Amino acid sequence: MNWISNYVRPKINSLFSRREVPENLWLKCPECGTMLFHRELTNALNVCTNCDYHMAITPRERFTALFDGGLFTEVPVPPALNDPLGFKDQKRYPDRLREARKKTGEEGAMIVAEGEIARLKTICVGQNFAFMGGSMGMQVGNAIIAGVERAIALHCPLVLFSAAGGARMQEGILSLMQMPRSTVAVQMLREAGLPYVVVLTDPTTGGVTASYAMLGDVQIAEPGALICFAGPRVIEQTIRETLPEGFQRAEYLLDHGMLDRVVHRKDMRDELARLLRLLMNTTPPVYGDLPAPADAPPALPGQ
Repeated sequence: MNWISNYVRPKINSLFSRREVPENLWLKCPECGTMLFHRELTNALNVCTNCDYHMAITPRERFTALFDGGLFTEVPVPPALNDPLGFKDQKRYPDRLREARKKTGEEGAMIVAEGEIARLKTICVGQNFAFMGGSMGMQVGNAIIAGVERAIALHCPLVLFSAAGGARMQEGILSLMQMPRSTVAVQMLREAGLPYVVVLTDPTTGGVTASYAMLGDVQIAEPGALICFAGPRVIEQTIRETLPEGFQRAEYLLDHGMLDRVVHRKDMRDELARLLRLLMNTTPPVYGDLPAPADAPPALPGQ
């Protein structure tokens, strides 16, 4: 028995052999190609630290970063019919729903949450693009109405984060009916004198843009978000002309008066905290674990 061959050499090889690295530790930025470590990306709220490209983020991740202490309560949404039209293309509609629910862990494309932003009770509604492209179906309409009714019951503002490719074709006319349903729900908020703020994220297109996504008292967008009814490729093919650079992106729409703000994701919480308190005509936002004293003495010079 050769102990050098049987023991020493394998030991040396094991020390210097390449260790396998899990594939999910690094993510490539689709905009600039930078390789980003997963923890660094999570801490940056899925925003590239090199080029500031805003990647997709789930509603739950967004709510955790938005609400005080990351705490929120999910508002129940009435279930929608699974297959009202018996629709089938390459797959049956129930099979597509089953795959989307397994992939995202959610029952539908929209989630409603209740919590506090800088001590102000707020209802937030978030659209999940990973769930069949965030498409607007009956569950989305039910979620918006549930959020509006809860906001009215608590007399608090409602913030909606849109991310969708438009209406859901598998629900046909029933999907298009969510446009007037959501419009009536927004009107209910207005009649109650409550703010409705919309944050448009990439992408927000189709019937979603033509209804609840453009009805906010204040329209905010994330940098670089695609916001449109028909996409730029469809428009170019129709009019047979080259569109301006950045056409239908958030910054272009801000310059042309369709948006009020373009806000970086890391600044969204502070922006909403100030804006919602202003719209609710209440005191400025309070940060920290304890509320500010009612009769605080004036600060001395140099303090």
